[in-house]
Amino acid sequence: MAQVEADAYTFPHKGEMASDNTAVVVIDMQVDFLGPGGWADMAGVDLDRMRSIIPAQQRILDAARKAGMMVVYTREGHRPSGRDLTSVKQFRSRLGGAGVGDRAPIGRILTRGEPGWEIIPELAPEPGDPIIDKVGSGCFYGTETEHLLRRSGIDNLIFVGVTTECCVHTSLREASDRGFDNLLVEDACAATTPELQDAAVMIVRNPNTLFGTVSTVDRLLQSMSGLPPA
Repeated sequence: MAQVEADAYTFPHKGEMASDNTAVVVIDMQVDFLGPGGWADMAGVDLDRMRSIIPAQQRILDAARKAGMMVVYTREGHRPSGRDLTSVKQFRSRLGGAGVGDRAPIGRILTRGEPGWEIIPELAPEPGDPIIDKVGSGCFYGTETEHLLRRSGIDNLIFVGVTTECCVHTSLREASDRGFDNLLVEDACAATTPELQDAAVMIVRNPNTLFGTVSTVDRLLQSMSGLPPA
């Protein structure tokens, strides 16, 4: 059992981090956000910067699995029919140059069953890892996430993934409203711009926002090294 040095408070705030009360939540590490020909690429996002977090996440997942910690993946995507895609979401997504459901070089953007919808091979889920399919930015909206975590005895969540300013932030805020203690690993998350990354992290780090606390990969792994192997 352990605690993680973080800002604005040591994580978790109550008791200690253990393999049976903490889960790693991997937000939307999908080809559309991280691969050539996907949504982020079509929107002109710097893929090298987005992909720079992959090794850090691999280190975290390796340590989590060795300790027997639950790893949960999320995957944003809509039905091919588009019946679960609101017009305003499609409109807003097109402001960046490419919209949900539109054609891209690797297929329709954020559409279930298309290559861009899949999780990148470098972070492929292992058998037994839950995958939460979602239509919103947050992983709790319209999904079984809360039920899954409650039934698994999870109180503490470690967030990694993309994008920090949108799906990671929304999921963390939703988790906060549901009483989970949240750790944002800032160098295992990426935003579409450096400015949005800094702003999103600053919001969580500020003790007045009440959403969670912020740490780094090295600090987290140092604490996880004290967890007994599964």
